[in-house]
Amino acid sequence: MRAGVTKMEERRARQILSSKAITEVTFQGTKVWIDSISEDGATATVHLRGPGEERTQVSIADLEELE
Repeated sequence: MRAGVTKMEERRARQILSSKAITEVTFQGTKVWIDSISEDGATATVHLRGPGEERTQVSIADLEELE
């Protein structure tokens, strides 16, 4: 794992989603916004930060928080 990067857990993903603060989250090295989290807490719907609104469902374990 790269320095300054933390693998995401469901609890932290929910905290980020409900927070008004901007938190740097990446999926496969690309910055994303978390839009929602599945009921079972295994996946999140995300979209790219910046231009483009395409949403995709990904495993929360594949998200990383930049510190």
